[in-house]
Amino acid sequence: MSEVSAIERPEEKRDEVESAVVRFAGDSGDGMQLTGTQFTLTAALAGNDLATFPDFPAEIRAPAGTTFGVSAFQINFGARRIMTSGDSLDVLVVMNPAALITNLSDVKPGGIVIADTGAFTSRNLTKAGYESNPLETDEELEKYRLIQIDMSRLTVESVKEFGLSNKEALRSKNMWALGLVYWMYGRPRKASIDWLNAKFSNQPEIAAANIAALNAGHAFGETAEMPAEIGGYNIPAAEIEPGLYRTVTGTESVALGLLAGTQLANVGLTFCSYPITPASALLHQLAAMKEFGVITFQAEDEIAAVCAALGASYGGSLGITSSSGPGIALKMEAIGLAIAIELPLIIVNSQRAGPSTGMPTKTEQSDLYQAVFGRNADAPMPVISVSTSTDGFDVAVEAVRLATKFMTPVMLLTDGYLANASEPWLIPDISEYDSFETSFRTDPKNFEPFSRNPETLSRPWVKPGTPKLAHRIGGIERSDGSGHISYDPENHQKMTDLRAQKIDNIANYIPEQEIEQGKTNGDLVVVGWGSTYGPISRAVSNMRIEGLDVAHIHLRYIWPLPKNLEGLLSSFGKILVPEMNNGQLVTLLRSQFLLPAKGYNKVNGKPFLIKELEGAIRSELDK
Repeated sequence: MSEVSAIERPEEKRDEVESAVVRFAGDSGDGMQLTGTQFTLTAALAGNDLATFPDFPAEIRAPAGTTFGVSAFQINFGARRIMTSGDSLDVLVVMNPAALITNLSDVKPGGIVIADTGAFTSRNLTKAGYESNPLETDEELEKYRLIQIDMSRLTVESVKEFGLSNKEALRSKNMWALGLVYWMYGRPRKASIDWLNAKFSNQPEIAAANIAALNAGHAFGETAEMPAEIGGYNIPAAEIEPGLYRTVTGTESVALGLLAGTQLANVGLTFCSYPITPASALLHQLAAMKEFGVITFQAEDEIAAVCAALGASYGGSLGITSSSGPGIALKMEAIGLAIAIELPLIIVNSQRAGPSTGMPTKTEQSDLYQAVFGRNADAPMPVISVSTSTDGFDVAVEAVRLATKFMTPVMLLTDGYLANASEPWLIPDISEYDSFETSFRTDPKNFEPFSRNPETLSRPWVKPGTPKLAHRIGGIERSDGSGHISYDPENHQKMTDLRAQKIDNIANYIPEQEIEQGKTNGDLVVVGWGSTYGPISRAVSNMRIEGLDVAHIHLRYIWPLPKNLEGLLSSFGKILVPEMNNGQLVTLLRSQFLLPAKGYNKVNGKPFLIKELEGAIRSELDK
C-alpha cells in the first residue's frame, strides 16, 4: 500500500499499453455516469476503440453510502479492436467504502485501486458492512496497487475561492477524480471543459468550480510522487476505418435505425410507450426527433401503449412500441391482435433480469421464449436481435422492412447492457441502403381486405378513408379473402396455416447464416445471439490463436431461423450455446433441428466474461 504525497517530480515517464479497463464507482449521487461519459468522450476523440458498461443501482433513492446505492461506469479503450467492456479492471476508482466492497473483486491482481480516504468515515464504513477500515487492515488489498488520496479534502480546497458550501463543493469530487485519471492516461481536458461551460452556461460559478476541480486532479497527478510502477500510461489511437464517427448507445442506434427505416419505407413513425427500465430511454430519443415528423405518445399503461401503436398502423403510420419483459407480457394480447388482423407493428424489447420486477437495472437474455412463443394460440411473428451497441441501427431498419413487407408485427430484442453501453459508430451513408417504399392499396377493383400477395402472402395495407375500400378488422377470426367474421372450422385452419406460412416464408427473404469466425465445419461451433457477441467473438478468436478448432456463429434472425442454419450446425462435431438465461436458444435449436446442442448459461445480471467462455470452450473440446 502506498500513501501519496504531493512533491515535484522532475519528468513524466509513460509506459505504452495496448488497452486499459477503467471503472469509476461511487454513490448514485457521486456523478459516476457523467464521469464515465466524459472519459468515453476523450477516449473517442483520441481515436481509441472502446466499449462501455454503465451499471446503475436498482433503488431509486438508496441511502447514501450503502452497497445497494452504488453506481459504476466501466470503459475498455485501446489501440486495438475492442469487443467488450473488459473482463477485469486495470484501474478502479472508488469514492466510498461501499464502492470498494462491491467492486474490488473485479480488479485484476496488480491492478490499481484509487480510493478517496476522505469518504472512509466510521459511518460510511458501517453502512458498507466493514468492521474496520480496509485501507488500513485488509490483507486482501495487498495484491493490488492501492493509491490513497483524500479527494474530498483536495476537492474542497480546489474550489474554495468560489464560495460554495462544503456539500456543494463535494459535488465536484467526480471531476477531481476524472482529472487524475486523465493525467494517468495522458488525456486532454479541453472537451470536458467545453462541456462543463456549455452544461452550466447559466451557472458560471458551478462550471468554474468543476473545471477547477478537474484541473486540480490533473495537477495532482503531474506533481504528486506516485509509486514508480504507476507513473502514467500512453494508449495510441486504434487503426480503424476512416470516416465520420460518433459514439452511440444501443438505444440511440435503435432510435436512429427506426427513423431511417421508416424513411426508407416512406411511411410515418408513431411511437407509443409506457416508462419502464431500461426501455424508457427509447422514448426520450425519439421524442427529440420531431423535426423528422416522428410522433411520440406516452400512454397511461402498457396495454394502452401497444393498442395506440396498433391504431397508428391501422391509420397508415408505422406503429412502434417498446418495453421490457414485464411490460411485454402485458402487451401480448394486443400483439396477438396485430397478428390476427395482419398489420405492421414493431415491438422493441429491452430485456432485463426477471421474472416479474426481478433486477430492473441488470441485464439478461430472458425473453426469447416470450418473443417466439409467448402468445395464446398459434400466433407466429418474426423475431430479430441486436448484437452490439451499433448493430441496433441495421437491425431496426430490418425490423421496419420485415414489418411493412410482410404486414406483420416484428419483435426486436435488445437488452439492458446493449441499451446503456456505447461504442464508436461509423455513420453510414443512407444512400447506400435500398429503399423499400411501402405501397398502400388505393384501387377498389376486386378489393378484398384479406387477399394476399402471391409471393409474400401479405394482405393489402389500406388507409382509412380510402374511397370504396372500407373494411372491418378485429380479433375474431376473419374469412379468407373477404375478411368477414367467420366461425367456420375449415376457414380457421386455413387462416392459421396461412399466417404461419407467411412467417415461415420470410426465411426466403433474409440472408443465409454466415460464419463469424472459423471454418464451415470442425470440432466445435459456438452459437450466440444478442449481446453475447463481443465476449464470444473475443474468446473464439483467442482460442483459434492457440490452434483450437472452434468457430463462431451469431444469429440476428431468431424466428424464422435462416434456412441454411441446420446444415451449418450439422457440420460440426459439437455445438455450444452460451446464453444469459437457462437455455432458451438451445431449446429452440434442439426442437427445430434435433441436434445435440449444449447450453452454457448464467443469470447473475452481468455479461459473460471472455475468460468464462474460454474455459467453457476448452472444457467442451477436452471431452
